[in-house]
Amino acid sequence: MIQGDVTDRNQLIRATAGVDVIMHVASIVDVFGRIPEATMQNVNVQGAHHVIEACVANGIRRCVYTSSMEVVGPNSRREHFVRGNEESSYNTLHEIPYTQTKAAAEKIILEANGIQVSGGGRLASCALRPTGIYGEGCALLRGIYRKALKLGGRLFRFGPRTVQSGRVYVGNVAWMHVLAARGLKEKPGLVGGQVYYCSDGSPDKSHMDFNMELLGPCGVRLIGQERPVLPYIFIYILAAMAELLQLVLRPFCTFAPYLNRYTLALASTTFTVCTDKATRHFSYRPLYSWEQSKERTVQWLLSLPQADQEGKRC
Repeated sequence: MIQGDVTDRNQLIRATAGVDVIMHVASIVDVFGRIPEATMQNVNVQGAHHVIEACVANGIRRCVYTSSMEVVGPNSRREHFVRGNEESSYNTLHEIPYTQTKAAAEKIILEANGIQVSGGGRLASCALRPTGIYGEGCALLRGIYRKALKLGGRLFRFGPRTVQSGRVYVGNVAWMHVLAARGLKEKPGLVGGQVYYCSDGSPDKSHMDFNMELLGPCGVRLIGQERPVLPYIFIYILAAMAELLQLVLRPFCTFAPYLNRYTLALASTTFTVCTDKATRHFSYRPLYSWEQSKERTVQWLLSLPQADQEGKRC
């Protein structure tokens, strides 16, 4: 175990000496505007360059990149993507630094497929595009749960129930990485240079309804069962006002509310995918069922308040 910095090229080259495969999962994920754009460019984009340079310097012939469905969509126009695959067309619009930098990093990794590395071999690289990842350790889910507890165990619907969003358990994402790495070794001509959507048997539901699958057993209640508490246009105005306030306060403090126009688009646009390409190319099947994934996540959530109290006592 080596703790390092993906933005430090020489450190990364030293850390990866003698390895067979790199699984590049180091990225800043921020859709709320908490992190400066320059930092995201440095970590997400320049970090990807450094990973490829490490592969070349150390003769590493396999690289799996953790990309995201958000390099494709959903877009701010609320154009739906229903059970699409890697060949499906979509009007991709990158309007925030996170999606811009993830798309740029994915391109760097894929364009490096086939380049010569030290020792005479060639690099085989691919990218995985998980849908919304959940599971133990999920900072976003933990934040929503804590927010609900502060509101007396309640959440308020702000996206339509008819919208469906793909979700995937973190253990199945990890398993797909393992299978993709094997595929790059056994079938580099087939898997190299390819992108793969990553999902599992988790139900396609709205963000709010899926979160309630996990938070409901923890005692959280949803206000606005069938429709948002407020009309969409009013919520959109609130999101725009929150962004304006964020811009005004930026020189003085970090103000990053959960609601902005991008997160509203995420909650208001159907985006679900198929994983048949990964099944065909390297025999991907989810390692954990939906029932197992849900149980593991709920048990982790239930442990959080107790862990917080223990932390305060320490």
